[in-house]
This record gives sequence, C-alpha cells and structure tokens, in this order.
Amino acid sequence: MEQSNIRNFCIVAHVDHGKSTLADRMLELTHTVAAREMKEQLLDQMDLERERGITIKLAPVRMIWESPESKSPKVQESRTSSESTFGLSDFRTLDSNSEQFVLNLIDTPGHIDFSYEVSRSLAAVEGAILLVDASQGIEAQTLSTLYAAMEHNLAIIPVVNKIDSPAARPEEVAADIVKLLGCAESEVLFASGKTGQGVKEILDAIVERVPQPSGNQGRPAKALIFDSVYDPFRGVVAYVRVVDGSLKNHDEILLMQTKCISRVEETGTFSPKFIPRSPLFTGEIGYVVTGFREVSEARVGDTVTLKNQPADSPLPGYKQVKPFVFASIFCIERDQYQELKEGIGKLKMNDAALTFEPEQSEMLGHGFRCGFLGLLHMDIVRERLEREFDLDLIITSPTVVYKASLASGGEVFIGRASDFKQSNVYSQVYEPWATLEIVTPKEYIGGIMDLCQSKRAIYKNTEYLDEERIVLHYEMPLSELIVNFYDQLKSISHGYASLNYDMADLRPTKVEKIEIMIADEKVDALSFIVFFDRAQKEARRLVERLKELIPKQNFEVKIQAANGASIIASERISALRKDVIAKLYGGDVTRKNKLLEKQKKGKKKMRQIGKVNIPSDVFLRVLKNE
Repeated sequence: MEQSNIRNFCIVAHVDHGKSTLADRMLELTHTVAAREMKEQLLDQMDLERERGITIKLAPVRMIWESPESKSPKVQESRTSSESTFGLSDFRTLDSNSEQFVLNLIDTPGHIDFSYEVSRSLAAVEGAILLVDASQGIEAQTLSTLYAAMEHNLAIIPVVNKIDSPAARPEEVAADIVKLLGCAESEVLFASGKTGQGVKEILDAIVERVPQPSGNQGRPAKALIFDSVYDPFRGVVAYVRVVDGSLKNHDEILLMQTKCISRVEETGTFSPKFIPRSPLFTGEIGYVVTGFREVSEARVGDTVTLKNQPADSPLPGYKQVKPFVFASIFCIERDQYQELKEGIGKLKMNDAALTFEPEQSEMLGHGFRCGFLGLLHMDIVRERLEREFDLDLIITSPTVVYKASLASGGEVFIGRASDFKQSNVYSQVYEPWATLEIVTPKEYIGGIMDLCQSKRAIYKNTEYLDEERIVLHYEMPLSELIVNFYDQLKSISHGYASLNYDMADLRPTKVEKIEIMIADEKVDALSFIVFFDRAQKEARRLVERLKELIPKQNFEVKIQAANGASIIASERISALRKDVIAKLYGGDVTRKNKLLEKQKKGKKKMRQIGKVNIPSDVFLRVLKNE
C-alpha cells in the first residue's frame, strides 16, 4: 500500500456521544467484519465496557475504503478456509494506483478519567473526527479533547451525530461548532451512528481532509508504542505506529528507552482481531509480538528500532501522566497477595495511567498503594482485577497528596492519612487545587453554584456558548472534587451538566487527621485527612455510616473517631442477643438470673478478645454521602 493511500485518524467526543456506534457503522460500510460476526459496540472488547456502556480502552482497527472517484475495478478477496472471518478487507488485493485507501481508526474513551488514552491516540494519527451529540451539544470533554487535538496539529472533521434523535437540534449545534472552530458551515457533517445516515460522507471526508502520514521508508526503522497488552502465551504485544522504515517478522529490535533487545515473533494489523501481516511499512498502524515476557521491558511511549541499524534518536513519546487520586488495594484472603502482584503488573501494561508501589498495613496485610486519574478509573481498576484475576479485594478511602513544610525545616509529601503527624509538626500544609469547566444549561446555574460553594470552590467567570448553554469556570480543592462531586453535579442538573478539570497548583490549607477506631482497634484504612472546619461533621457522618454498614457481632462494638487524643464522634453497635432463658419453663427466679449473669460475663470477655469482621465493600460505601 502506497503511503499516499493511508489515512490515520481517531474519534474524539464527550462520553455517550456515539463514538463506538459510529465506528460500528464504519466497519459495516467498509465490510471490515462479516455480517454474522457484527454486534453492537464491536470495538469495546471488555464485558465491563458493554455493561457500563462506556469505552475504557482505546481500540485500533484497519479498514479499506474505495473512494467514489475510483475508476479501478472492484477489489478481489482471497481467503483460505483457515482464515478468520474477521478482517476480510485485509485480504483484498490492492493496486497501488487505485483509489482504495487504508483507514486506520483508533476509537477512544470519552470520560475524563481516561483522557490519557485519548492523548496517546492523538499522537499516533494525523486527523480526528470531533463528534458532537445533536441533542446535547458541545460539552466540557468536547472542548478538552478538541484543544488536545489542536495541540497535535491534527486535521479536525466536525460531525453532528444522532440527528435522528427526537430532541436533536442539528442546525443549532452546527452553528456552535462553526463558532468554536472558526470553520465554514459546509465543513460540518451530519450523521446518525444508529441508522448509518451520513457515514459514507464521513469516510469520504477522511480521505479528502486528513493528510497522508509523513515519514521516510528509506530511513532506519522507528515506531512509536502507543499501547500494549499482555498475552499469557505470546508475552508483550505492542501496538505501534510506524513513523520511519519498516518492521517485519524475525527482525531483531531494540527499545530505545529501556535498551531491551528481542526478536519480533509476528507483526500484523487490526481488523479488529489480530491479522498477521509482514512487514509493517511507514505510516501504518499495527501490532508487534515483541517476544518480551516482562511487562516492564516494553513501555508505552517507547521507540522501537532495529538493533543492527538503529535510529539516531527516539521519538518524543508521551508526557508522564500524574495520578490525582490515591488509594490502597489489599486482598481479603492474604494468601492471594502474589496473584494481586502479578495481576496489577499485567494491568499496568494495559493501563499506562495506573501507578503502584508495595504497602503494608497492620490490619489488612500486604498490598499496593495505587495512583488513579479519578474515582471512575479507580473503580474500573478494582473491578478488572477482581474479574480478570479472580481476586477478592479491599480498597481504602481515596486521598490526594499534600505537601507539608516541617517546623524543623524541609518538606515532605503526604499521600496517606497514616503518614500525617500532629499538626504542630508542620509549619504549613499545602493541598492540590484543580481548575474546573462546567458546561450546563442556564436553568441549573443556581443549584450548581450552590454545590460549588459548599465544596470551597472559587468562582472565576461565566462564558456563554449560546443563548441556552453556559460554561462556569471554577477553582476547587482536589480533595473536594474526588468525593461524590460528579454524582451530585449530575443529580442537580438532571444529567445535562458536564465537567472537565485539570490540575492547577498547591495552596496553603489547614487540615486535620481523623482516626477511626473499631472495638478499640485503630483502622488505618478508614483514617482520613479533612479540612479543619469539617472535621466534626465528617467524623460524625463516618461513624454513623459505619454503624449502618458493619453487621452486628455477638458483643457490643464501639465505633469512635479521634482527632489526636480527643474523641469527637462515637457510636455503638448493640450486640446480637441470644435468648438464653427461652429453655426455662418454671422454677425459681435465681435460675434465670444465673443464666443472664453467665451471658453477661461471656459478652464482656468477647469485647476484650473479639475481632470485628468488616465487609470488603465498606471502604467504598462509606464515602457515599446519602
């Protein structure tokens, strides 16, 4: 395939604006997948993605599209009986002079917690379809992904999707896009991913507007790893964009950052399953079975070159992502620690935004301190570990990282409540702040501003997108943002408001540590750092929630919240009462008193030596402020 006949692009949009559905119609129209193999959200390979209706992982696929101006004869398909029904288009015989084009699509997530997946996709392509829901219009994540695409100098193809929706207002949304991009009205396309209307015009626009990939076939091989997966049989499989030269089977390769050397076992393309194809030429997107067995040897963002003819310098790669939210993960069954260690290492291979380091807790044993991009990211990681590696996990309350200046001099970073000392140890504590963009219909502005004010947010300004939609700009402490803010925002706006945020800076604050004790035993996993004005309120809320969530024991259980040496909130869970006098049918009252006194002594002894069994889901459920 000639380099001039290759187009690399991705689809970017806000969550639930129809990216995966539009990709399905493209696969159908290009005959990439046999009709009997077609299903909804085909590129969402994980069950978790289908259940939640969101895209979590980027998904590449190679399609063949014949331009309507083509005068060449129809392509011929050659496929043996042993070849998969997936990727029929990959077996077509192509004439380099024909008007047939290879379209390499990367379907991306829309939720803000998976923005790193989007940024990696943007670095591997030359164009982006900006998809906007005809009924929802431009939303916060739409703006964020658009700005990211512009930073990469990508060709932008604006598309108004879901024009068949009863609530669609395509002309108004198109006018907003024209105002945002400064493009001509004729450049905005209209489509329906559900019915397939307008999809052919989108494919033609990709051929016309997206530039061919740059690069030189004669230079030494240079390919960017934009994603990777771990196969238990073949090891590390790297998803690559070939920038210069070519890669083929049995090539001896060098990874320029890790300096690891291996031999290519197989190269190929996505249709969307792996289809062997060798070699991969300049401008193509495909996979390389690297032969590495350790997940740390082939990192996302590294540059693949040939050992015997290496490139002069590596590709820029990706900016190292910084996690915003931290939590600890432990196994309920402590003998599963080794499985957790292997599982989280393999998941890191598939999720470059995840960070982790070993940790030990007196109560919960060995585990890992993990960094996430948000609460949804944390929840998805937990569920994937439980499903894919058959683990029963406990995840602690999420926190942010504080910076503290010591009274004795020097600075420390505090990532967990157990590391926080008494406040007189620190001369000043700093907390991270975030900048927020909230896109909402104007009728919800009052409720949203009240919510932001309750979260210690600072109002900056209001921007009007049109007569009905506005953008509220705020600055807010990250610790307030990560706990329940998104759910409350959606509730107040009936689902119409959308949120985008980015890290701002560190600012002075006054915080206190609240320690939780259950049956006089300190539970580090439930301890937390809170703004000093809210210490009493949050401590009271937490002990009340724990009283509801912890099941009754055979003895009375005390739940206490302490600030230093002071108990600031307390609750008691009454004991399960067994009717020990039920078997009595008469006789002197001393018989009854004797049994009750015996039971009383037993419960007193159990209070001293008994252990409270805390359910694994308590650590997350306790956060929900219902």
